[in-house]
Amino acid sequence: MNRRRHIGFVSLLLLTIISGSGLLRAEDFSRELPRVPPVEPADTLRNFQVADGFEIQLVASEPLVNSPVAIQWDARGRLFVCEMRGYSENRDDAVSRISLLVDSNDDGVYDTSTVFADHLLWPTALFPFDGGLFVADAPDVWYFRDDDGDGVSDTRQLVLTGFSTSNVQGLLNSFHWGLDNRIHLACGTAGGKVRRVAGDEDGRNEKAVEVRGYDLAFDPRTFEFERTSGGAQHGMCFDDWGRKFVSSNSDHLQQVMYEDRYIGRNRFIAAPGARLSIAEDGPQAEVFRISPVEPWRIVRTRLRVAGLVGGPVEGGGRAAGYFTGATGATIYRGDVWPDAFRSLAIVGDVGSNLIHRKRLSPNGVPMIARRMDHESEFVASRDIWFRPSQFECGPDGALTVVDVCREVIEHPKSLPPEIKQHLDLTAGRDRGRLYRIVPDDFQHRATVDLATQSTGELVKSLAHPNAWHRETAARLIFERQGKTVVSALREMVSQSDSPLGRLHAMYALDGLAALDASILIVRLHDPHPQVVRHAIRLSERLPEDDVLLSALAALVHHPDIAVRYQLAFTLGEFNSPERHQWLAEIVSQNPDDRWIQAAVGSSVGDSAVDLFVRLVAQQSTTGAAIVESLASQIRRQNLSGELLTALRAINGAKEHPRLLTLLGKLVGDRDDIERLIATGALPSDLVQSIQTRIQVLTRAAIQIADDPGRSLADRRDAVQSLQYGNVNRVLEIYDDSLATADSSELQIAWIQLASSLDTPEVITSLIGQWSTWSPRVRRVAEDVLFASESSTRAVVTAIEEKQLNADDFAVSRWQTISKSRNQSISAVAKLFLESQQSRTRDDVIAQYRPALDIKGDIQRGQNVFKQQCAGCHQVDGVGHSIGPSLAAAQTRGAESILVNVLDPNREVNPQYAGYVILTQDGRAHAGMIVSENSNSVTLRRAEAETETILRGDIEQIRGTGLSFMPEGMEKAIDVNAMADLIAYLLRR
Repeated sequence: MNRRRHIGFVSLLLLTIISGSGLLRAEDFSRELPRVPPVEPADTLRNFQVADGFEIQLVASEPLVNSPVAIQWDARGRLFVCEMRGYSENRDDAVSRISLLVDSNDDGVYDTSTVFADHLLWPTALFPFDGGLFVADAPDVWYFRDDDGDGVSDTRQLVLTGFSTSNVQGLLNSFHWGLDNRIHLACGTAGGKVRRVAGDEDGRNEKAVEVRGYDLAFDPRTFEFERTSGGAQHGMCFDDWGRKFVSSNSDHLQQVMYEDRYIGRNRFIAAPGARLSIAEDGPQAEVFRISPVEPWRIVRTRLRVAGLVGGPVEGGGRAAGYFTGATGATIYRGDVWPDAFRSLAIVGDVGSNLIHRKRLSPNGVPMIARRMDHESEFVASRDIWFRPSQFECGPDGALTVVDVCREVIEHPKSLPPEIKQHLDLTAGRDRGRLYRIVPDDFQHRATVDLATQSTGELVKSLAHPNAWHRETAARLIFERQGKTVVSALREMVSQSDSPLGRLHAMYALDGLAALDASILIVRLHDPHPQVVRHAIRLSERLPEDDVLLSALAALVHHPDIAVRYQLAFTLGEFNSPERHQWLAEIVSQNPDDRWIQAAVGSSVGDSAVDLFVRLVAQQSTTGAAIVESLASQIRRQNLSGELLTALRAINGAKEHPRLLTLLGKLVGDRDDIERLIATGALPSDLVQSIQTRIQVLTRAAIQIADDPGRSLADRRDAVQSLQYGNVNRVLEIYDDSLATADSSELQIAWIQLASSLDTPEVITSLIGQWSTWSPRVRRVAEDVLFASESSTRAVVTAIEEKQLNADDFAVSRWQTISKSRNQSISAVAKLFLESQQSRTRDDVIAQYRPALDIKGDIQRGQNVFKQQCAGCHQVDGVGHSIGPSLAAAQTRGAESILVNVLDPNREVNPQYAGYVILTQDGRAHAGMIVSENSNSVTLRRAEAETETILRGDIEQIRGTGLSFMPEGMEKAIDVNAMADLIAYLLRR
């Protein structure tokens, strides 16, 4: 370890003790927190480093623009700027505004500014429509209009209300025109309960809708809105083909994989979450800033690592070098960059003063985003005041950068008072910059005024290579609602050489209520798969058209997976007896693709048995997940006729290991079977045949599980299937099979099986063999042992009888149990917690600090990692990527690794917070919530085990307030082993 850093830390700790308050006195930091002066507009370009082939130009600055956070051009090419001058603590001062910028000589640089609307609170987004401007100013969305043409708003109308203002950095944002002729917006992480205000002329008191975890789309004429999939933090956009991308502070690029309305059609489907991180280098990827790290950030990180102030220790204790302020996810859709750079993903990091780019390419149904710049960024500035928050492609076809231009960008609650008092969070309120990123040979073109064009001329712009032209023309056509343009649109749909022109013309016809089946049928055979995809989607407008349905059915074997994916969703809107046959053909082409499975499952409707029978008859060894999901749906719906049909299908199928699981999903446990017999739901001969088959399949699964000659995957699957096997037979062999499991992975499989069995016998086995397991295996067993009240009581009894030690279990576990409704269990947990108060995490860290001065062994450290950390972390392809990434550990320093390993609850990053879900059957399911949708919640646990729980089964969701990462690693890692682990993680 760096000796000077070590001495500095000890000195800091001693000063803390002397102060007697647990915190350093505020004045101790004044010399470490010098103010950083702004760079004047004339000098700003000297600070930039830009990728080869591009340059950055300044197009507007103070005093024309102050604190810009969002921009949009109207149809005349005038630029509206959202100026959040009240950031971050001065909302109630109402100093924010909307300004209108004009380039009067059309040289590409704005020269006049007019305040269009003022006295706003925290405005974060805006969008022009029908001569006015929608503005997001939480908790409201307003519509402003300039009635006399002087560039100043004369009237305003409240449209929507109820968006939360609880987090200044999680407010609603990013207004965009959608292909569907609606305005789409990101609700941010603050959420809210939103209702329509305008358009409620009949006096209805419209019900507020919870939007946490969602985005919205609203009709700009009626203001009716719908929740849409999304729910990221700041930044939302579409690509040319309507695919949606979003960003959050520490998850810089995500793709929204489906529309939640589809999943909501089938309440029995447990679909993956809609948001998918698509960056190849991970959510909180490394960034390469060239600016100095702000002094306040260095001090805060040091104090967080030392436990002297609150806040998550992000990046393992580094002050910078990774995404912490990712924002403004944008797909470049202009027409002046070289073709090789079209459709790039652009993301800003306001904390690191840079702009990052990634190249997108298909990766099955989703995209994958790959870094383009090696150990550098697309654009980076040496000026810490450069804060790129949003991006837009405008009339000039370039990428415009919105620079808030602030000395400090940070949530005020994340700044300790001891640091905050030396900062000025308003510094930069009177500053702001807009830049343009262009290729080296860029020549500014004349700005077109689309507002003065005839509707016929606008149709031609639907095929323009620049997205601003296409979308503005589409919006104006929708605003005007002129029917005389229908023939020109039909001609473009059928004859345009531009796939984008054909696409926009289809949606323009839809916006004019002039889209018919004949147009769609032709476009279902379009040479471009994305046009076909949207023709399929638009076919949902005509669910009764049999000719259209036949044309759709012909696409089930389309070569493009994106087409088949959309088709699987859309078929759910058509009521056809052949629907399940078509769905079976779609899923059989990609049986293990979770997105195809989700789409097919959403379209099953009220009857899953037909598709189930078809898939069982295929006898495939793949696609088990979709068949098991259908089996669960059949059981939950409890329709005796369908259950009988499904059981006969399985009974007639050839032997296959997955049949045991399918039988279990259909009929449940012994009690369920006896209930079915008693009610006469199943004929006795079929029940006898099924019971016999279960016994045969149980024996076969046990043989596979115990066969060292079979693959580990086959053996684990076999163990997992035994949860539905003959219980008596499984209990007979359970203890011996667990004891003789020849790998930790197989031990974990047998332990996880215990959770399903939940009998006194298996809990006794777990307790009896506890002392033989590594901490990694114990962690899985701990989840099982505390999953129900009966098993928890057994653990408490074992502790009282000295079979187990309370110290063997994580403190966070006891903290959760201390809130149990069972008073005897709660009392034991509280007693244990009281005994732990004498030894703090700081004491443990102090005990292990000598490890920082020991030269560790890398090879031994690798073994420590595999044994103790691989259940939740991944390095060099070993382990599971569940907890915080360790990929950048080399730059974090030994001390921060030590603190993070020994004190994961020092401050909990919400991304890794633990939750307990209580279900209707009385069981407790613990883990991190990794996704949610209308139907379900998905938890992730150690060893990358995931569990999806339907909302209908949930009684309560409770946050533990603690990290999912375990506390108490000192029980498994001594000081020398810690030195080895640190050496391994810091190796170069």
